[in-house]
Amino acid sequence: MLAWLFIIAAVIFTIAYFTYGNFLSRRVYGLDDKNPTPAHTMEDGVDYVPAPAPVLLGHHFSSIAGAGPIVGPIAATMAWGWLPAYLWIVVGSIFIGGVHDMSALVASIRHQARSIAELGTEYITSRAGFIFRLFIWLALVYVVAVFINVAQITFNAKGVGGGVAMSALIYIILALIFGVLLYRMKQSLGVITTVFVILVYFSVWFGQKVPINLSPVAWDWILLAYVFIASVTPVWILLQPRDYLSSFLLYGAVLGGGLGILIGGIAGKIPMQTPGYLGYHSSLGPMVPLLFVVIACGSISGFHSLVGSGTTSKQLNKETDAQKVGYAAMLLEGMVAVIAMGTVAILTKSGRAALSNNAAAIYGHGIGTFVHLFGIPLGLGSAFGMLALSSFVLTSTDTATRLSRYVLTEFTGIKNRYLATAITLILPAILVFIKYTDPKSGKVLPVWKAMWPVFGATNQLIAALVLFVVMVWLMKTNRKKYWAVPGIPAIFMAIITIWALFSLIAKWGLGSIIGWAALVEVILAIWIFIEGIISVVNIYKSEGAANKA
Repeated sequence: MLAWLFIIAAVIFTIAYFTYGNFLSRRVYGLDDKNPTPAHTMEDGVDYVPAPAPVLLGHHFSSIAGAGPIVGPIAATMAWGWLPAYLWIVVGSIFIGGVHDMSALVASIRHQARSIAELGTEYITSRAGFIFRLFIWLALVYVVAVFINVAQITFNAKGVGGGVAMSALIYIILALIFGVLLYRMKQSLGVITTVFVILVYFSVWFGQKVPINLSPVAWDWILLAYVFIASVTPVWILLQPRDYLSSFLLYGAVLGGGLGILIGGIAGKIPMQTPGYLGYHSSLGPMVPLLFVVIACGSISGFHSLVGSGTTSKQLNKETDAQKVGYAAMLLEGMVAVIAMGTVAILTKSGRAALSNNAAAIYGHGIGTFVHLFGIPLGLGSAFGMLALSSFVLTSTDTATRLSRYVLTEFTGIKNRYLATAITLILPAILVFIKYTDPKSGKVLPVWKAMWPVFGATNQLIAALVLFVVMVWLMKTNRKKYWAVPGIPAIFMAIITIWALFSLIAKWGLGSIIGWAALVEVILAIWIFIEGIISVVNIYKSEGAANKA
């Protein structure tokens, strides 16, 4: 069964890229390489740097494929079974997530690589743009807090965590050297890629021989310091090359996990749907609407639009690369999510109970099991899975920190990147060290599990808002007949996500930071949507007046 699920998803995603992806590229947006991109017209050597499509795909894919397409599908599959999760991943990636990602990237490059929040100001209202920036900044803060906690967990995983930490340190150093060789010494991309990918994979083995073992608190502080440094350094020296190299860990995890599923004959042990799957689940809540926010990134993610309009649009070499980078990366992430489902499906009932609070361990165990079929020791395979997850998380975390800096600068006018980054990291530092207690069970929850639903809801609301902004932009151009392509997904995601936020308020109440965060987001989101509806009404009024004239 697992093999068929993998094959069907791969075939459908491939067909979608060459059909719906081409439709978006040629018909909806009319991409044309004769139009210079901001990476060329605004090149500055720091943020605006044109990158070859494979390099940029690696950066973009690594940045968007953080903990989301792994942690979300794992949590949802354990809660409600594999069928609801699988259907949402496949359908959502093609018709909602892929549209969202590519649309945000194209809209940004057509507006001097401006952020999606700035476009909200231009195409809706200045008030909406102001609220949108605040909303985005809060979402990025959640990303940084949650993903730092997940990364710390990978560094402290029983048996392999210390080795994963050493491997992560090694490949960061390798990325710095790679950046210098590629951009300053002008070495061949193909040659140095071959050498450095081999070294990155070697680091998996070496790390297990020379582990670094520190306390969770120590790792939290070190990771906060790391993302600060990553946020303020030029993209060519760390962000771009590290994301590119880490993408080969992602590709390896997808390949190893996929082949293991295909040839392993491993039977899935989790049911298609859990008993009472439409009802309440003690740790997450009702499947509808929470399925659509718990799987945040595996089918659609507002964070992707922040990456696309924040860093990727400043590096896109030519317009047609938007399909190769924006749409393709979302489909690849869908495959990551399907494999993450598989890591849950192979667990026994007792295994799921023992690892219910440790998505990183579930993923590492699953990837280790899959690659063990090829003769790789289970421990080394698990370490590879954990390093892959750690790399996903770190790339998303440092990208989120840099994006937070961009948004804060737009929001406040603070242009000093060191100060803007420091201010951004204050709230994540607080959230990482707070203790969260489940209001139903009374158990202390890890940061990632407590914050995940509110992060997911915030994430999906941003996606709905982005699709809404793109819809309004199309309505004001000569391509307004395609407004429904982003418009219908925008309406669906807005309804389902606001519903989910009300569910979170009901669960946590207003005596917790999560309940208050959900309430604030509901108010801000409804406000922005009202502004957007007014903007759409004004468009039709102006068109009606023009027709009468």
